Amino acid sequence: MLEYKNYIFPGFEMRHSYQKIIAKIPNEPFYTNKDNNCTLFKANCLDVMLVIPPRSIDMIFADPPYFLSNGGMSCHAGRRVSVNKGDWDKSKGIEETHKFNLEWLKKCQDILTDNGTIWVSGTSHVIYSIGFAMQQLGFKILNDIAWFKINPPPNLSCRYFTHATETVLWAAKNKMSRHYFNYTLMRSMNNNKQMQSLWSITAPKPEEKVFGKHPTQKPLALLERIILASTRERDIVLDPFTGSSTTGVAAYKLGRYFIGIDNNKEYLDKSIRRLNAEAKSRRFVKQEIKKVERELAGVSP
Repeated sequence: MLEYKNYIFPGFEMRHSYQKIIAKIPNEPFYTNKDNNCTLFKANCLDVMLVIPPRSIDMIFADPPYFLSNGGMSCHAGRRVSVNKGDWDKSKGIEETHKFNLEWLKKCQDILTDNGTIWVSGTSHVIYSIGFAMQQLGFKILNDIAWFKINPPPNLSCRYFTHATETVLWAAKNKMSRHYFNYTLMRSMNNNKQMQSLWSITAPKPEEKVFGKHPTQKPLALLERIILASTRERDIVLDPFTGSSTTGVAAYKLGRYFIGIDNNKEYLDKSIRRLNAEAKSRRFVKQEIKKVERELAGVSP
């Protein structure tokens, strides 16, 4: 008799239960939402990913430390501000940075399903190490997205071009992967034309920061596009450096399961406030829809 593990036949993956994955993690969740589809862990992502079952995560988005907190200055809202974000963003040297990138990327590769994909964002400070590490580990790089930040902050030194883009690498687990891409939806979102790898998306809107700011917070529109492009409803999405959980908000909003990991309580507290607000908004919308449906059916409230 054949013993099936993750495959029943080529191209068909055995699904892992989200709740069983959570149960495998010995760390007590820092937060679980009422719908039991979003879970946050306050821990080192390397430790958590080590115990997540292999081939169980459908998609990973990672915004790792850029290691650019070097005492320099930048411009924010017209003011001169420090680029320092915290000890977690201080570089220990090129070799240590690359060693770290290899380590967490390898753990991501292990827990991705055979057809799963990973997205990693970064600036020039780290993205070349990420790309090289992916090549070393045997990922299949699918696209390098250039995220064009509309209206970026000016360059104060006037000695460089204004930094207006970040790179987002999209890669499949390996060269044998048959990754999912919602081509039809991406085309429809782009006036029925093939979507290119240059994405013009504004920085996070003010309403995305009402519960506090994260120094490298990504816009919700960016994560929504990424999740819609590469996952199906009820897929499992993981963010190993979740920060204030833009990935989690987008995943919850779009009907995906989410696991977020961070070792900073301040950021996780912001995540909880954002996720709870999104859940409250969803419940309100559902109530309004039911109200309209009753009115259309002629049923009194």
